[in-house]
Amino acid sequence: MSQHRVGPSSITVQSLLGDGGETGRPTRHRAEPSATERVKAAATAAVAAGALIGAASQVAPAIAYASPLLPGSHDADEETQAAPSTVKGTSILPIAEAKVAEPVAQAAPEPAAVAGQIAAPVAAPFGIPNLPPEIAAPLAQAEEVLKGVQQQVAPAPAVRPVAGEISSGFGSRWGAMHYGLDFADALGAPIHSVSSGTVIEAGPASGFGLWVRVLQDDGTTAVYGHVNEMFVHAGQRVNAGDVIATVGNRGQSTGPHLHLEIWDQAGTKIDPMPYLAAKGVPLQWGPSAH
Repeated sequence: MSQHRVGPSSITVQSLLGDGGETGRPTRHRAEPSATERVKAAATAAVAAGALIGAASQVAPAIAYASPLLPGSHDADEETQAAPSTVKGTSILPIAEAKVAEPVAQAAPEPAAVAGQIAAPVAAPFGIPNLPPEIAAPLAQAEEVLKGVQQQVAPAPAVRPVAGEISSGFGSRWGAMHYGLDFADALGAPIHSVSSGTVIEAGPASGFGLWVRVLQDDGTTAVYGHVNEMFVHAGQRVNAGDVIATVGNRGQSTGPHLHLEIWDQAGTKIDPMPYLAAKGVPLQWGPSAH
């Protein structure tokens, strides 16, 4: 049997692909891709290419600036500026334009401008020194507000003790000296401290049954006699208008009323009417609103 080598002319494309080969021999081939698949493949390739080009356009300037000693880095910049590249069908900026679009870092503020923003020193609020401005300023505002509120709600210098009418005045009465003002009022009506001060006595008293005495801030003493109930005790601080007792009929009394006396700094009993009028509480005979 003779041996021979098959020449290239003996091999055909069809024999390699298996198309039109010898009858009965199996052929292997891939199915022809459809038009839709080809479009999808082309679109996928275009998107991938655009993403790669975009990433390159973002990274290339950074590499060029970060590596000024690399060979050809400055030459590449010059060539890019001379002939800017564009990518059709994408919104990616060319490299030269991307450099222009980079945000420029703002200059640091001048020291003088920063110093001008520092708040001016604030007086020590509530007497607390060495507070930082961000704390001292709000506290100073709060202190001013509290002062305004205190002025609005501060107790009056003097008030009328009860709402009842004056039934007897200071002076001679029934052949004896009457040292106070009598206010006729209902049993159990509230008695208010006429001025601010400190209670020095609250208890039994000859002729009054029960009384309350208050040493007032101006040095005078207010005496409330014939009271029915007492709501304060010795040593207690009271303000003008505070309810300290109720109207009673105890001791030598002809009916429910308040007997009010005012003693000056020396202990001399004075007329309560001009005293209260001088403090802004004018009194008159008959009923009067409290």
